[in-house]
Amino acid sequence: MTEKLKGDLMNSIRLGRLFLFLFFFCLVTIHNFQAEAATKMPQFALPSALDSEVINSSSFNGKVLLVTFFATWCPPCIQEVPAMISLQDEFKGKGFSVIGIAVNQDGKKSVKRLIKKMGINYPVVMADRKVIADFGGVYGIPASFLVNKHGNVVKKYPGAFPHIIFAQDIENMLK
Repeated sequence: MTEKLKGDLMNSIRLGRLFLFLFFFCLVTIHNFQAEAATKMPQFALPSALDSEVINSSSFNGKVLLVTFFATWCPPCIQEVPAMISLQDEFKGKGFSVIGIAVNQDGKKSVKRLIKKMGINYPVVMADRKVIADFGGVYGIPASFLVNKHGNVVKKYPGAFPHIIFAQDIENMLK
């Protein structure tokens, strides 16, 4: 095989790889755009983990919300709590709130203990099967959903994310 033929073959392989990369990049981008499309936040009325008072999602109308599903036995969830506390402090006076939805199966005793131990400053409610299903089936935790002022879920965060990511997205929603 001549050097020119080898060079042409290598260029063809590189172009093929580039085409495949761009093709999959476009597919992922299209998929993510569709996944990020706004949908109405499911309505719920769930008992507070602190006092069993029912907290209704409609009481947050007109606010930007960060709805976060978590459990007391989930290490990444617990690591994310300080970021949620900080976000609540940083943006609460600007029309924003975090709301925690605990998926603990052992009742609210451990959730209440965590709220007090970590000084959680945002509402925490106890999940039921319906709210989990209504949010599209929460298959892993932590899982958070950013809701705009119009009540639309505009972004999903599967897994733990750093404070800076949430803060940037919240700031954009509050503008």
